[in-house]
Amino acid sequence: MSGTSVDGIDVALIETDGRQVSVRGQAITVPYDQSVRTLIRAVFGAERPNDATRAAEKALTDAHVEAVQRWSRESGEALSSLDVVGFHGQTITHRPERHFTWQLGDGAALARALGLQVVDDLRVADVEAGGQGAPLVPIYHAALVRDLPKPIAVVNVGGVANVTWVGSDDALLAFDTGPGNGPIDDWCMRRAGQQFDRDGALAASGKVDRTRLERFCEHRYFARTPPKSLDRGDFSDHWADGLRTNFGVSVHGFPNWFFT
Repeated sequence: MSGTSVDGIDVALIETDGRQVSVRGQAITVPYDQSVRTLIRAVFGAERPNDATRAAEKALTDAHVEAVQRWSRESGEALSSLDVVGFHGQTITHRPERHFTWQLGDGAALARALGLQVVDDLRVADVEAGGQGAPLVPIYHAALVRDLPKPIAVVNVGGVANVTWVGSDDALLAFDTGPGNGPIDDWCMRRAGQQFDRDGALAASGKVDRTRLERFCEHRYFARTPPKSLDRGDFSDHWADGLRTNFGVSVHGFPNWFFT
């Protein structure tokens, strides 16, 4: 899968009966080429197929083929030993309030290239039925913490951040909590010319604008009752427009940025 950070593809082997994970095999992350990342970013928010979405879908599907083949070589696991490949695809638009979500990715092409069964379009039916479009995440998190004391929360910070709460009775509650790396990465690209804030160096060198932060925390999304979910673009980096930035001495190879 590739998340809303649009940084690359995660490939992992798991063995499961649907309730617990019995084997966790080797996992790798394969970064997207910049050309693929650019194609994907260009179609964020699209709702109908066009030449741009088709080009992005082919490029990311080819990237997934190469990622799985690389995983096979590095792990020593033959592709023929796998029962099924789960293919999340790349979310470009997510509007659950309109029962619409779109993950680019050609599952049939991936199946042909790998010679394996592929399960894809994991989210569309859930959203069409009134769900929020991430039906497998809470179940997988519950499987990971099956033997740990409850209640417990599993927090994931990608382009968008989400949490799964597993109660003492194993009841599940899961939802997007707010923006994650997405707007930070976009800000870094727009203002600093880099893909992301490595080790938080830019953030650590700044000062918190308390007034702006308090206004940000008053966003209507935070007051909504779960279940709820976000599109990557619901929290853009433009909330930071108007912050003053000063370039200073280098810290671990990055400039200082002071926000007031």
